[in-house]
Amino acid sequence: MEAGFQAHLAGGVTTVCRCWAVTRRDGVEYGFTDHDRALSFEGITFKADTGLTAKALQQGTGLAVDNTEAMGVLSDVSIREADIDSGRLDGAEVRAWLVNWADVGQRHLQFRGALGEIRRAGGAFHAELRGLTEMLNRPLGRVYQKPCTAVLGDASCRFDLSAPGYSVTVVCEGVEAARIFRWPALDGFEPGWFTRGRLQVLTGAASGLSGVVKGDRAVPGFREVELWEPVRAAVVPGDMIRLEAGCDKRMETCRLKFLNFINFQGFPDIPGEDWVMAVPRRTGANTGGSLR
Repeated sequence: MEAGFQAHLAGGVTTVCRCWAVTRRDGVEYGFTDHDRALSFEGITFKADTGLTAKALQQGTGLAVDNTEAMGVLSDVSIREADIDSGRLDGAEVRAWLVNWADVGQRHLQFRGALGEIRRAGGAFHAELRGLTEMLNRPLGRVYQKPCTAVLGDASCRFDLSAPGYSVTVVCEGVEAARIFRWPALDGFEPGWFTRGRLQVLTGAASGLSGVVKGDRAVPGFREVELWEPVRAAVVPGDMIRLEAGCDKRMETCRLKFLNFINFQGFPDIPGEDWVMAVPRRTGANTGGSLR
């Protein structure tokens, strides 16, 4: 903690409040404070009229997970119910400071983490705040399996989805329940090309949201792309849509469709169950055969 701020806290009479910054994954940032007027620092304006409060912060040494909870009123000028419904706040970064409101240069970062479970009731929300050590609860390491473990286009896969023929940006011409999208045609892309790929909305109320493609098929007079789950905001004709090619994680698909076998992250030569359960025998050839 900065020496001047520590001296202020030790002085007996203090002018402190708490401030929170919430940064969504799409870069949109919110600032809140429990002070009675707005404060500004680090390029963020912390609003005082949002009704956001927080419970006591639990912190410990070692690898224990720091946690707390924020509570606030759903408001069109701050956090909206539609933002929570659409998932825009899922996993948003949260920072919390103890601040001298008389001199905002004196402050201490108390908490840094992410939003966890968000509950809504009676026009308000309750958001769980998870500390950085929460990331250590995730299982890590390689999985030994035949299919590829990489996500198409990520750092392990290294495939460039902007390459010609692997993505297309089109205008939404027909949509049903924010889950089924239709076009008269998608020239240059055979049916099934986008199955297991991604559909991303680029404009409109659902801008920045995406979904995984369940099916890409030709129906009489149309090309139809269906998602596993609806986009969690309204999509209307005229919105811009980006479609990305799908990958079924097989070695043949990586080699023939994407020409990217050098980065294949699966283990296609792992013996199957029949080979593992094989036993010696006296008659006939028992060489195990070829895996190819």
